[in-house]
Amino acid sequence: MIKQYVRKWGLLSFVLLLILSIATGCGAQEQPINGEESNSLSNDIENKDDNSIFPVTIIDDANREVVIEKEPESIVSIQASNTEIAFALGLGEKIIGVSDYCNYPEEALDITKVGGQDIKAEVVFSLLPDMAFVTDYHYNTHPDLLKQFEEAGIDVIVVGSATSFKDVYGNIEMIAKATGTQEVAEEIITDMKERHQAIKDKAKAITDQKKVWVEVAPAPDIFTTGTNTFMHEMLESIHAINVAQDHEGWVKLNEEEIVQLNPDVIITTYGYYIDNPKEQVLSREGWAEVPAVKNELVFDVDSDTVTRPGPRLIEGVETLAEFIYPEVFSQ
Repeated sequence: MIKQYVRKWGLLSFVLLLILSIATGCGAQEQPINGEESNSLSNDIENKDDNSIFPVTIIDDANREVVIEKEPESIVSIQASNTEIAFALGLGEKIIGVSDYCNYPEEALDITKVGGQDIKAEVVFSLLPDMAFVTDYHYNTHPDLLKQFEEAGIDVIVVGSATSFKDVYGNIEMIAKATGTQEVAEEIITDMKERHQAIKDKAKAITDQKKVWVEVAPAPDIFTTGTNTFMHEMLESIHAINVAQDHEGWVKLNEEEIVQLNPDVIITTYGYYIDNPKEQVLSREGWAEVPAVKNELVFDVDSDTVTRPGPRLIEGVETLAEFIYPEVFSQ
C-alpha cells in the first residue's frame, strides 16, 4: 500500500517536472537569439521618446483649447509673419502652402499659394495639411470654413495680431509648441532679446534725442505709426522721439500737420513699391525748412523688418538705430 502511494505521487511529480521543463524551454525560445528583437524594442522606446512631447495642448489666440495628437508633417501658413516664424524654426520642408503675400525667405515664393484674407478653400483641401496657421481675422470672418478644416483632420491654430516684441515672442513660442520646436524657439527669442538689449544699452549714452517722423504710406495719403506699434517701440528703444506719439496705431495726417512736427529724421517704409522715396520727400513743396529735409536725413527701410511680427524685427531696430544715430550705432 505504501509502495503504491509512493509510486503514484512519484509519477505525478515526474509529470509536473516534465511540464515545467517544457514551459521553461518555450520561454527560452522566446528570448532574443542574435539581439535583433532587443534592438527593435530599443528603437521603439527611442522613437517614443523622440515624439514624447505629443500629444500637446495649447491655448491659441482665439482662446481655444487645441489638442495636437502628433507632430505635424505638413503645414499651411496663411500669414506672412507666421511663415517667417515657421521657417526660422526649421519647418521649411514641412510647409506646403503659404499666403499670397509670403515673400520671405526666398523659398516661400515657390510654395503653393492658398490665398490671403480670403482663403482658397479648395486649394487647402487638395493639400490636406496636418496643420494650418491662420489669423484672428480668419477666425472672425471664416469660422465655418475653419470648422470644415478641423472636420477634415486639420489642426487649426489661430495666431493673433502682434503690436510689440513681447507679442512676437508669444507667437513664436505658441507656434513652436504646436510643432515640437521649443528648443529652437528659445534660441531665436534669446538672440532677439540679447540684440535688443545691446541696442538699449548703447542708447543710454544718447542725450540729444532726435525727433523722427515715420511714413508707412506716401503722399497724398500719408500714414504714420503712433503708439502700440513696432516702430514706436523701436524708436523708444534707441532713445528717439516719435513725433506722432500723441496718436495710437496707424494714423493719417496731412502735410501741414507733419511739417509743424518739425522732425530731425524722416523714415519711409514704402521703397519696395515707390521709386526713390527719398527724392519724393525732399521735393515736397513747403517742406524745405523741415530739419530732416534741410539736412537730407531721409532714409527708407525694409517695411517687413519694421512692421511684420516675426524674427526679423530685430534687424529693423538695428537698421533704424544706425540711420538715426550713426555716431553711436555704426561704430
